[in-house]
Amino acid sequence: MTETVDSAAAEMPRRGRPRGSYAKTEARRQEILDAAFEVFSSSGYRAGSLKDVADKVGLSQAGLLHHFHSKEALLEALLTLRDDQSAARTGAATAAGADLLRGMVELTRYNTTIPGLVALYCVLSAEATDPEHPAHQYFLDRYTWVRGILTEAFAEMGREGRLRPGVAPEAAARQIIALMDGLQVQWLLDKESVDMAAEVATFLNAVTTGAF
Repeated sequence: MTETVDSAAAEMPRRGRPRGSYAKTEARRQEILDAAFEVFSSSGYRAGSLKDVADKVGLSQAGLLHHFHSKEALLEALLTLRDDQSAARTGAATAAGADLLRGMVELTRYNTTIPGLVALYCVLSAEATDPEHPAHQYFLDRYTWVRGILTEAFAEMGREGRLRPGVAPEAAARQIIALMDGLQVQWLLDKESVDMAAEVATFLNAVTTGAF
């Protein structure tokens, strides 16, 4: 999913508008995203309103809609930002096999530094089980994609003779996704109760002969 940006803002550099004006627009967009994190994480997407977000940054709803043309576009930008951060941490675009699995441990460790974004993901993924939710298709596609790259990573470990006997790559992929999602909820409830990265590494060491 690619970020939906205001078309006028996207064209500003090419039309010769001052870079300073573009930078201010981008800074304002980031402020709005930060406010949306707070609103949607605490209230959920449906209960959280554009007015709530706009109030946090001192804008009218019309002013907010200048930067994000709809509530759905704001949600899309939030989810895209999380995906970009996740891909950067895991090397999902290029990594394979053990390197990708190590990236999952690193991603889990990184997630402890962004509790607001983790909370947003947990809230939205639960809400999006409703087929009418605007993020429903996003989460369907995301789980399919993540399951696919992890299945291939475990399959690569198998081809290298580094997957434990009896471990099926697709099953291992589903299990690590379930583990990571479940750990996030436990961690959000009590951050001292669980070391998410250590738990993911323990799982990977149990199903492979790698060192995580």
